[in-house]
Amino acid sequence: MADIDRLLPCPRTPRDYLDLVTDSRVDQDGLHALAHCPYSFVRLAVAKDIRTSTTTLAEMLAGEFDQWERNNFLRLVAQHAHADRGVLLRVLRETEALLRQPDVRPYAAAIALAGRQELEIHEVRRLSGLPGASKRMRRGVARALLRRGTR
Repeated sequence: MADIDRLLPCPRTPRDYLDLVTDSRVDQDGLHALAHCPYSFVRLAVAKDIRTSTTTLAEMLAGEFDQWERNNFLRLVAQHAHADRGVLLRVLRETEALLRQPDVRPYAAAIALAGRQELEIHEVRRLSGLPGASKRMRRGVARALLRRGTR
């Protein structure tokens, strides 16, 4: 395991934490530590990194993000190769809750979830009937579900 504190320079800037996410010396444990970084853009980078574990993704779902970052984060987790059914169900529930709120648009997360084989079609399809679902989101979900059926 790479010691993150040892890899970071003194003094540190937020950019140093971001650069560390893509450092080849940082393993899954290091990414797990960076997932608890106070900088949300670093946490988003951890969510995007292919090396991030399922456990780390699951823990990050409880993290704090502003509304736009939260929508982006949910999309990243929904697309992540290591997101298992349990993690995807949590993203699905949160996306559903957000679509019930006014002026919250987790559309990219909904479309990404529709493309995941780990979720049943009926589980994702219900997102399209929620009050916050836009016409464009409904079309994106329908297309993603259709692509799943043809594979």
